[in-house]
Amino acid sequence: MADLTEIEALKASMRGAVRAAEQLGALGVKVEDIPPHGDVADGDLDDLQRLSLANAVAAQALRGLVESMLKRRGRAPAAVADGSGGIEE
Repeated sequence: MADLTEIEALKASMRGAVRAAEQLGALGVKVEDIPPHGDVADGDLDDLQRLSLANAVAAQALRGLVESMLKRRGRAPAAVADGSGGIEE
């Protein structure tokens, strides 16, 4: 079995993140249609749980790959290197 190149991994990770975001975005239309004092259908809530997790995992995988690529080049972002996670006070 051939090893995955860094660029192939980046492409696959990007496709996964985009696909997860598109699926979550499609459900966002239903969420926007809920009246202010309405409720979320059980099935939609299950989908939100599943898709928000998939989106988070895919985004984190992409982020981790990009950070490893930056570190390999000696260009780790300061927010990542200092442990703040990019959050400024």
